[in-house]
Amino acid sequence: MRIETDRLILRNYEEKDLEDLYAMLSDEEAVQYEPYLPMDREAVKKELLQRMGSDEFLAMELKENGCVIGNVYVGKRPFDSVELGYLLARAYWKQGYAQEACRAAVACLFGQGVHRIYAECDPENAASWHLLERLGFEREAHLKQNVFFWRDRDGNPIWKDTFIYGKLNG
Repeated sequence: MRIETDRLILRNYEEKDLEDLYAMLSDEEAVQYEPYLPMDREAVKKELLQRMGSDEFLAMELKENGCVIGNVYVGKRPFDSVELGYLLARAYWKQGYAQEACRAAVACLFGQGVHRIYAECDPENAASWHLLERLGFEREAHLKQNVFFWRDRDGNPIWKDTFIYGKLNG
């Protein structure tokens, strides 16, 4: 899948994206709501290879300079549904790039006949759920302590809540 907007190209990842991906995935603040810790260079190399072999991760490239500033995740799910996700390098926050990329991806997916697109986000990540609402997604659920990614010093799960947002085609 390749999508162009006014300022962006959404495309499959390529080998040349390593440094840009490393800058994003090694940034503790950028990945604070992701289910993984900041990655070192070797982990990012492995992650890039996985992303290059997947149609579910779209690199978000700036047209003006070819820099990859984020990604959009479009994970295919049963019943003509797609899970939407996104991550943006911190230097590009609050400039409308995520909204531009996600709006284009949603339009493309619905144009391909996808029935439903949904997204899950951490309730503490207000920027993420505000973005979904600006895109016309509706909050369908607030799951209480449904997931954990980390454990405390005693090995106990650190439970997190999840907001689920959805949007139907049509």
